[in-house]
Amino acid sequence: MDEIWERAVETALEGQTDNLAVRALTLDGAVKCIQGRISGGLEFLVEAGLESLRDLDLSNNRIQYIEDLAPLAKLRLVSLDLYECPVTRVKDYRASVFGLISSLKYLDKMDAEENERPESDDDEEEEEGGGGGGSWEW
Repeated sequence: MDEIWERAVETALEGQTDNLAVRALTLDGAVKCIQGRISGGLEFLVEAGLESLRDLDLSNNRIQYIEDLAPLAKLRLVSLDLYECPVTRVKDYRASVFGLISSLKYLDKMDAEENERPESDDDEEEEEGGGGGGSWEW
């Protein structure tokens, strides 16, 4: 089971020389053919040293249980997409995932209040620039 995730992650990272610099990863449909629980697989993302990963797309995978997402809490994800995963039908799915992954700002392109993610929010650096505009003193 884990080797399927491992291969999927390696394929998605192909051409990346530095895992520490990876900010976005798409594993859309990576383990579509697998039945049941996959919790061991997501652990590989943590073990792969993807500390800078902020956006993760796990759409179209057979993720069924909120607890399968637990390894992702060790990453500093800002955005997670789980479209078409069975887990999206779990009662209180959104609240549970936001509760599990404390760094998460967007789930399925929406924030905790179900506001859509603005396109301009792709780069965190633009947010809270810290002063920049000078002060107006009269």
